[in-house]
Order: sequence, then structure tokens, then C-alpha cells
Amino acid sequence: MRLRRSLAVAVAVAVTTPVALFTAAPALAAGAPAAQTQNQPTYAELKKAAADAQKAYEKALAAKEQGQEKVKATLEALDSDTHPLKAATITADKAAEEAAAAETAAEKAVRDAEAAVEAAQGETEKAEAEKALETAEADLAKAVEAKEKADAAAEAARTALDDARVAAVREYSLLKKALDDALAAKEAAEEALGTAEECVRETGLTSLAVGLPAEVVAGTTVDFTLRVTNGTERTLTVDPLAFVHVDGERGGEKSRLAVEWSNGSGWHALNGDEPEHIAHIDTMAPGQRSDVKLRMTVAPDAASADAFALFAADASSAYRPCVLGPMKRYDFELLPAGSDPGPVDDADPGQTGKDDDQRPATAGPGTTPQGGAAGQPVTTARTTPTTRTAATGTGTYGTTAATGGTLAQTGTSPALVPLGAASAVAVALGAGAVLAARRRMTADR
Repeated sequence: MRLRRSLAVAVAVAVTTPVALFTAAPALAAGAPAAQTQNQPTYAELKKAAADAQKAYEKALAAKEQGQEKVKATLEALDSDTHPLKAATITADKAAEEAAAAETAAEKAVRDAEAAVEAAQGETEKAEAEKALETAEADLAKAVEAKEKADAAAEAARTALDDARVAAVREYSLLKKALDDALAAKEAAEEALGTAEECVRETGLTSLAVGLPAEVVAGTTVDFTLRVTNGTERTLTVDPLAFVHVDGERGGEKSRLAVEWSNGSGWHALNGDEPEHIAHIDTMAPGQRSDVKLRMTVAPDAASADAFALFAADASSAYRPCVLGPMKRYDFELLPAGSDPGPVDDADPGQTGKDDDQRPATAGPGTTPQGGAAGQPVTTARTTPTTRTAATGTGTYGTTAATGGTLAQTGTSPALVPLGAASAVAVALGAGAVLAARRRMTADR
């Protein structure tokens, strides 16, 4: 009874697992309008479906293992002479053999009686022989009937034994079928969840620098704004990303730039060593815009140098835990103290190309390269590398010529957890480090 209940549970859970969730998940493209996604499973629903499918598989596996032991024990018992069905078969077979022997003896008696009739001399002897023949024929008829009944009883006994064997194997086959179905449902759930966890790009989620000058004089402070706009048709949770860096500066040394940001509750310093998320926005409706104030102070003793700023917006929605907005790069110059640059224009985003804003391949199974093939480089606005990392001061960081350029590849979060944190970020060429920082943001949510 316990095994039957286990089977019932395993089959019921496997059958009722919302497989429709699995097959619908790949349809959740990054830019799909709300009207197209409202009937699609949410990420939370996909996670629950995957968990339910895993539990169903485990129950089906346990039921199958129990069923395997049961069918083995049942078959062994049915093969024992002490089992009622096997004992009945043995008894019926013995009775059939005895009935067959009796029929054979009766047939011989009839033949002998027929021979006696043929050999009889005189009327009296012949009459006695014929009477004996009639008796032998009657006995044969009874023996034939008895054998037919014995054969039928033996056949019924063997059929009952065979049916018991077949029933045991059939029950096990149902358990195995339930396990196969549960495995298929589990794999479909995992695939759907993995698809939903892959980072997607959302071009409508924009981040623009407003008021960042193309030239900044040492010893001065400039105010500018990072404007994040949700140009998508879905409500998002957004983390703006910012990074400002002077070419040639190495990790551990004091930067010539001090950058702070404010969301209205005080000023907070950027660490300057790697891209980081600022001014978290819990809910950003379609079409909504949010401005983050920034101010940048250049050290009075700063010499001429090239610098750049990277801005983007990372987000999540009810359907996707990892949504990446396009990266914007702004190149600007630091001028020595006392310089008079005259009227200064705002810095413009760098020239973009088909390979701009590509992310390196992610580390671990269950994730995919963001924006292109694994390891495809990020094109930047400049080419001569300056090197550093946050931890050791080594590694490729920025670029300093006029055309081309690539970003080095960095590892990111564990498999199937794009929301997870990368424990150590090797900063490589601005935008390459951005992805690692983006992945860490979700651990803080």
C-alpha cells in the first residue's frame, strides 16, 4: 500500500507540474511588450516549477527503487514452492499428469476389451466380452472428461501464477514510466529556468551623462547628471552603473579624480577602482526617468591626462533576473591648473560600432556570452592600453589612442545564478569589468 501511495504521489506531481511554464519561458525576449508577457510565467514561477519538478523526480526515483525491490521480492516469492499460487500450480500439474495416466490406462483397457471381443468363442463368451468392452469404454469416457478438467485446472493455475508475475512487472513498468516522465519534466523545467536566467540586452534602458564637460581643469569641481530612462514596456528594478577613471592610474595610488553621487540623501564616493552600482531604484515604470547627481573634483596638482567615464543601467524584471542596458562611454581631458579652455562642450558618447558593449563569456555552465559569441571582445573608442587591476595594479584597464581596441575577458557568477556575486573582480578594460560588477549587484538586492 505504501508503494502504491508513493507511485500515486510521484505520478500526480509529475503530471501536474506546470509544463506549460517550461515551454513558454523561451518566448520571454528582452524587448517583449507587456501585452506579450502578461500571460508568460514569471521568473519566480519558473523557479517554483523547477523546484516542484525536482521534487517530483526524486519521489518518482524513490518509488521506482522501492518498486524494483518489490518486484524482485515478488518474483522470488512466486517461484517458491510454498507460495499459494505456485503450490496450486504444482498440485494442478500433478493432478493433470495423473489424469493423463488414467486416460492412457483406460484407452489400453478399451483396446484389450476390443481384442477380447474379436477372440471370443461362442455366444456366452462373446456376450461377456462385449459387456466388458462397454464398461471399458465408459471408464475411458470418464477418464477423458477427468483429464480435460485436470488440464483446465492446471492451465488456470499456471495462468494465475503468470498473471501475478505480469502484474508485478507491470507495476514496476508504471513506476519506471513515471520516472521517465518526471525526468523529462525536470529537464524541461531546468531548461526553461536556465533560459530565463540568461542575461538579456534591453536597448530601451538608457543611461546618459548630462553636463559632463569634455575638458576639466585641475583644482575645479564640476557637477553633472546621470539620467537613466526606462524606455521599455515593462516595469524594472534598476541599478545604474558608473565608473570614472584616469588613464594611466594604477591600483593603490591616489586618484586625481574624486567622484561622488547623490540620490537626495547625502553624497557617496565612488571607489574609483572598478565599476559600481549606485542609486538603486526599486521600481521604474515604463517611460519613467531618474536623475542621479554626480560631482567630480580634480586634484589641484593633476597634470594633463585623458580620462573616461562609463555609464549603463542593469536591471531585473518579473520575467528576467538579468537585464543589461547599453553601455555609454564618455572620453574627456584633464587640464593643468590655471588652464583657460574657454567655452567647453559636453563630452559625447564615443563612436559605437557593431562590437561595442560586448561582454566576455561568463564562467560556469548554464550561462551564455552576453551580446555575442563566447569571448568576443568589446570594441572601445581608443587603442593604446593602460594597465591596472583593482587588487594588484596589473592587467588591462583603459584605452588611449583613436581607433579600435578590445576589452579583456573576466569571469562572472556561478551557473544558473546570474543574480549572484562574483567574489573577486579582476577589472579588465573598463567595460569588461562592468559585467563583473553588474553581476555583483544582485547579491545586494
